[in-house]
Amino acid sequence: MKKKLLPIFGLLLLVSTPNLAQDNLWSSSRPDGHAPISVMGDHLHKKGEFMLSYRFMQMKMEGNLSSSESISNLDIYQNYMVAPQAMHMKMHMLGFMFAPSNKLTLMLMFNFLNNDMDLKTKIGVDFTTKSSGFSDLKFGGLLKLWNKNKQTLHANFGLSLPTGNIDQRDDTPMMANSPLAYSMQLGSGTVDPFLGGTYLGQGNKSSWGIQSVFDFKLGENAESYTRGNRFNFISWYSLKLTQNISVSSSLSYSKITKIKGKDPDLNPMMMPLFNSLNSGRTQFDLGLGTNLYFPKLKGIRFSAEVKKPLSQSVSGIQMKNKLCAVFGVQYAFANKSKAPEKKL
Repeated sequence: MKKKLLPIFGLLLLVSTPNLAQDNLWSSSRPDGHAPISVMGDHLHKKGEFMLSYRFMQMKMEGNLSSSESISNLDIYQNYMVAPQAMHMKMHMLGFMFAPSNKLTLMLMFNFLNNDMDLKTKIGVDFTTKSSGFSDLKFGGLLKLWNKNKQTLHANFGLSLPTGNIDQRDDTPMMANSPLAYSMQLGSGTVDPFLGGTYLGQGNKSSWGIQSVFDFKLGENAESYTRGNRFNFISWYSLKLTQNISVSSSLSYSKITKIKGKDPDLNPMMMPLFNSLNSGRTQFDLGLGTNLYFPKLKGIRFSAEVKKPLSQSVSGIQMKNKLCAVFGVQYAFANKSKAPEKKL
């Protein structure tokens, strides 16, 4: 019940924040005018505006958890032949945004993934598996619901299309062209709608926001399983230090449900990540970031953020998340046939 009240409580708290300038619209034409770079779909654009963005995300996992407790390789070898040691995920994200009207902004996101996982067999043989390629294509929209007194509210919605390959394979000491774990696949293999909302507020020298998005999976993929649904909630606060620089902090919560079904090519006794019962997790993260905004350079913005888990709990046995870093650049411009807007 407390988790369900968290988004409502956060919204009421932020809406009640004092010293808001009256009858002024929220503005993104300042360094704190965007959310931390890991937050997608945080702001709308004015009619005729475009935005191009590039993000690079790197995530590191190391060691293993049973529930919320660390476990050793020896613990894993009691039931499995192979123990995961570390995993690195690198994602390149190219985004496009366009506003056909002042109330609607459309989004399109292409993702390219590089994964590598270090493993150790029960007899002490170390090896690495790799996967890479385009992930699922995402498109959607942002619909303005309210914008007044330097506060805004908009809906987030869209679809993720199954363009990412879910039959990634690599050679291992046990088998050539071996199927890889669920976490090493490039997509979900299903059409995945998402729906949520974003609130933004702004003062003279600071900005803040909250966003909640629910991503759910439809049907079963070609490998006979369905990835878990995902709920994300994040709140953040950004402080403007100068006309060009801001710093931010964020607190986020995520919950992923278990995989339904199983890939028949994966032997669940080989390693924990081949067993669909070892899936689903909840996690709280603390993020620290910065935005560098250069309005004289046609509104170019450089951003960075680092996120570290405060707590995490998994179903069964899974790898431990250690760190996530995101770097990005954004460039907004207006259609020359339209009157240019002064803000992103």
